[in-house]
Amino acid sequence: MNALLRYHNALAYIEGLANLPHSDDYMSGRTKPALFLKRTRAFLDALGRPEKGFKYVHISGTAGKGTVTTMIHDALHASGKRVGSFTSPYVTAAIEKIRVGLPGEGNTYISPDEFADIVDELKPHIDSAHFRGAYGRPSYFEIYLGMALVNFRQKKCEWVILEVGAGGTYDATNIIEKPEVTAITSIDYDHVQILGKTLRSIADNKAGIIKKGSTFFTSEKRPGIVNMFKRTCDRVNADLTYIAPETDHQETNKKLAQAICDHIGLKSHISKKAIDSSMLPCRFEVIGKRPRIVLDGAHNRAKMQSTAANIQKLPFSRLHLVFAAGAIKDTTALFQVIAPFADSVYLTRFQHAMVPCADPKILAKDIKKYLKRSASVTMHLDLNDAFDAALRAAGADDIILVTGSFYLSGELRKRWYPETWVLSHRKSFR
Repeated sequence: MNALLRYHNALAYIEGLANLPHSDDYMSGRTKPALFLKRTRAFLDALGRPEKGFKYVHISGTAGKGTVTTMIHDALHASGKRVGSFTSPYVTAAIEKIRVGLPGEGNTYISPDEFADIVDELKPHIDSAHFRGAYGRPSYFEIYLGMALVNFRQKKCEWVILEVGAGGTYDATNIIEKPEVTAITSIDYDHVQILGKTLRSIADNKAGIIKKGSTFFTSEKRPGIVNMFKRTCDRVNADLTYIAPETDHQETNKKLAQAICDHIGLKSHISKKAIDSSMLPCRFEVIGKRPRIVLDGAHNRAKMQSTAANIQKLPFSRLHLVFAAGAIKDTTALFQVIAPFADSVYLTRFQHAMVPCADPKILAKDIKKYLKRSASVTMHLDLNDAFDAALRAAGADDIILVTGSFYLSGELRKRWYPETWVLSHRKSFR
């Protein structure tokens, strides 16, 4: 069986597990939260404790955590370190979640063959947990975390950069015991069904990653929340380093990543160059010029504020907004930020079978109150139809902004970077 077929079969196995009932899934609610870490630990125990033996940087936050994770990974690789990183979600191909940089051997995603091999290794343990385990089978996220750690162990990584999935306290990544560094980029509203509906409850949950003996970094702007973090650090005996945020979100991310790299002993001129050149797909990714096409995955208020700020830095005549969102997302908060800039709106859906999508009909009703009177709104069940309509309407000096979900922007990104390209090259950019 060829590598791509093995990969797709392995991916189908993981994603197909979603059709079995799983009442105790971290992302489905807030019941029995302590169970999630017990289940993750039991799963990793069965895999031979692959989480042991690494130096960790553990990163949470409402916005920017994936970017900071990637920046630190790239800086460590440029500095000659053996580094692995685990991020989510993936944009085009599932291998994007697991990345390894080795001195003299490249800086790439896990290969399709390695992906399939590890799934084969994990299957008996997933079966055992499902049929006989005290906590049930591991969740989708927990399986990928296990895969990443097994791969990092195989590659003999020295450093591992873990991006939190959601929150902190009960996130599967929080099974690590002694990280060198923990960091929270910023706090805003997201995953409120899990983390709570107030900024204080969200911050308190994320602060659960702060560990005794580690150094904690944050670029959170609200003094009250920073003081919460300080009290947590005092309680667990962790050092706190505050990074004053810049007005530009990306500059804040760079500043935070640089401070962490300096702390762990990397040479500043090497890490700065790596941080400045670090890129992630669908993070305000300008992929076309006339018209300018921007692929973006902003799906909460903080991220959309960053997107809107970046849009305002670009010269353009008209803005064409292609939008889809997850069913549980606060689309009103997103529309309040970005809709006033739009001259035409193309509401659609993404095609991810595992994630419920907001109905374009409902979105059409909600967005109108935030649009300028001259703005037009159309609805499309096919995201390619929505994008093509925007492309037909756009002039050379216009911007087409695709945003609201990584699942939307990632699917459309395949026009430039097909899944087969990402799988064969094991990277996201040419």
